[in-house]
Amino acid sequence: MNAPAELLIDGAAGPARITTPAPREVWWELASRDVDTHVTQTPTWLDCLCATGPYQEASRLYEFEDGSRIVLPLVRRRRRPPWLGAEESWPAEWGIGGPLAPGGVGPAKARALFDDLAGRHALRVGVRFRPGDTEVWEKAAPADFRPESHMTQVVRLDGGFDTVWESRFHTRVRRDVRRAEKSDVEVEVDRAGRLVPVFHELYEKSIERWAAQQHEPLTLARWRRRRAFPSQRLAAVAAGFGEACSIWVAWCAGRPAAAIVVLRHGRHAKFWRAAMDRELAHPVRATSLLNRLAIEEACLAGCGSYDMGESSPGSSLAHFKEGFGADSCASPRYVRERLPVSAAERGLRTVVKRALRFKDA
Repeated sequence: MNAPAELLIDGAAGPARITTPAPREVWWELASRDVDTHVTQTPTWLDCLCATGPYQEASRLYEFEDGSRIVLPLVRRRRRPPWLGAEESWPAEWGIGGPLAPGGVGPAKARALFDDLAGRHALRVGVRFRPGDTEVWEKAAPADFRPESHMTQVVRLDGGFDTVWESRFHTRVRRDVRRAEKSDVEVEVDRAGRLVPVFHELYEKSIERWAAQQHEPLTLARWRRRRAFPSQRLAAVAAGFGEACSIWVAWCAGRPAAAIVVLRHGRHAKFWRAAMDRELAHPVRATSLLNRLAIEEACLAGCGSYDMGESSPGSSLAHFKEGFGADSCASPRYVRERLPVSAAERGLRTVVKRALRFKDA
């Protein structure tokens, strides 16, 4: 890692010193004091993903005259000049990024952060904010930062598991869980990375199923999925997070049927990945059972939320998550581009999908 660089800016919030990359001890301190810090805003998350993808750290620490500090997790593409690259918090598939600021951020400091990012030489600069932070950043965003609508589905855990089970789980989910409990399903949880190969075995079966559903050539599906989720990434996350990474596996007649990966930091638990052998898992509702157990464990650990991630509105996946009482929470992304790169990428994807008669699952 390069030695930290410092610079001074003078904006609406007064003079501020910026250090990049942000010193880790300061980042961890702010992460421990900001009760809303998500798993995906920690240095561990950044390290795991940079170690398994073409990115390097570009995090920024903002220090203001009144003593307040903000850390913005940020990465840039390796081996690419700034004018052709992107600086993002985070890239697609990485989840929620955004600044850590214990006690919140006022309008002047929010604008100072945006002004600093507006001056970056990168072709694209993007920040995805966590739920609950949207109002102040929406008001502070300059006109050249375009908002992109994103939602994340979150189960509130206040009241404990009995409340979540009785008041938030849908009747169909409680019925599915009871069905799984009466079936020949054995559940194993691993916190040392031992079941990583089992997850990948099921993930390969999931790719085949998704390709068939979407009318996508299997070779293309494998290339896309492995590019977004490299084979070594889960092992890196399991090693980096240690006991805070749980791999839950449901076994049917000695064969792996379904698996989920749940990460935890502070009061937040995150349902990160899932995979299954549908022929084995669906009849016994194995995935519903795994989420029920993971949510109960999160409640016992004192977590206040179980983040189930983003899914397309109205999709079967969104419907599945809603069954656990997941609320859809706005988590917008703001992007500044010097050239219309995103529009060109969307246009190219549309052309390819039409050529393949691709069907969004």
